[in-house]
Amino acid sequence: MPSDKPKKPLYPKSHIVAASGIAAALSFILLVIPTTDVEARKTFVQLDLDASSSENVSLVVPAQFDALIDKSVTHSAPIQQSTTPLPLAVAVEDAIETRAAEPAPEWTSVTVESGNTLSVLFNRVGLSANTLHAVINSSDEARRFTRLNVGQVLDFKLDEEGNLLALRTKISDLETLRIDHAEEGYVFNKDVIEPEVRTSFAQGTINSSLFMAAQNAGMSHNLTMQMANIFGYDVDFARDIRQGDTFEVMYEELHVGDRTVGTNNILAARFTNRGKTFTAVRYTDSNGYASYYRADGTSLRKAFIRTPVEFARISSRFNPNRRHPVLNRIRAHNGVDYAAPTGTPIKATGDGRVVHVGRKGGYGNTVVVQHGQRYQTLYAHMSRYANNLSVGSHVSQGQIIGYVGMTGLATGPHLHYEFQVNGRHVDPLGIQLPASDPVPANERSAFLAISNRMMAGLDQQGNTQLAQLEQ
Repeated sequence: MPSDKPKKPLYPKSHIVAASGIAAALSFILLVIPTTDVEARKTFVQLDLDASSSENVSLVVPAQFDALIDKSVTHSAPIQQSTTPLPLAVAVEDAIETRAAEPAPEWTSVTVESGNTLSVLFNRVGLSANTLHAVINSSDEARRFTRLNVGQVLDFKLDEEGNLLALRTKISDLETLRIDHAEEGYVFNKDVIEPEVRTSFAQGTINSSLFMAAQNAGMSHNLTMQMANIFGYDVDFARDIRQGDTFEVMYEELHVGDRTVGTNNILAARFTNRGKTFTAVRYTDSNGYASYYRADGTSLRKAFIRTPVEFARISSRFNPNRRHPVLNRIRAHNGVDYAAPTGTPIKATGDGRVVHVGRKGGYGNTVVVQHGQRYQTLYAHMSRYANNLSVGSHVSQGQIIGYVGMTGLATGPHLHYEFQVNGRHVDPLGIQLPASDPVPANERSAFLAISNRMMAGLDQQGNTQLAQLEQ
């Protein structure tokens, strides 16, 4: 007859509990600690529960776990909780923390489109007007972020709650602006890369236009304008350029690694216009003042530049007997008209003091500049004046004083430019312009050493390129 008494367990209960706990812990280790050893995944727990040694519990584990747990755990009494964490527990906690770690915030890029303001871009990424206010008022430099250009990219870094951690934008290949959140608010930083300066060379022949020839020679727009300004005292680029004119330019080129990121100063140049060659050499004197001189040391700079509007078309010349196009009667044309689009900048042709700003009869909006005792220039039909220009203002040669328009008696947008000597009108295109001082006598030897080296460099580079073209 079967007995109703429950069978006595073969092993003590405390041993069974201990073995079960250790087996569960090892199973968790296999889940959170990867291994490439296939056999290591097959962990066997061998319980030596021999009746004659029932007080011992042995644990057999792979070799790579030796550093995490003891190979044998022996208890002769109920298991007590230890105050020192086991290495196994440390490994498990570390694994859990690693899995729970959140990914670092990523950057969100926004491209500036036509009509966008910084407020629009902040709203696009979910930032409030209060955040925008805090950023742009954090410092005077931070306000540079409000000056946006179409195509410019702004990068935003936000935290989980959508708060701004950082903002950055690349102004050029050499400059990046950045705003970072800190305890005291937002902090402005500017990263500037110092480029490597290399000497480069370009030469070209004009077939259709100066800009096309310069572009074909690998010159940037800014470098072309710089060359035109250097030779602008001797060559009128609005009317003197001819097919077959040539130029050679040695200049500073800026590099970051293998990339060309811009150009700097022209070091030396030659320009041949209608068979006559003009030279220019950049020289910095002992006082740190840099200017351009001819190869023989005479000054390229004159007291006046030829044209107040760059590359404009001459629509009417100086003519005392011209028939006025609006009044339809003979009326002296005491200046030169330069046709150009409305808004084209107008430059002062020489240093001087403004003696008139405002309407002047048929001239419309007009600026008159006095240059010393003998010379005076007049600029008429402006659409508007330069900011902060008033009677008594001092202007420098090349400074923008206004913009082309068609105010007054004008049939189209153009600049009317007059030149007076001792109160008498003269032809601005025919007057012999006074020159500035040459290289100082005490620095002439130093200048000529540089000039001779530069001219030799132009010859050598030009001959090298010519030989390459002929191959």
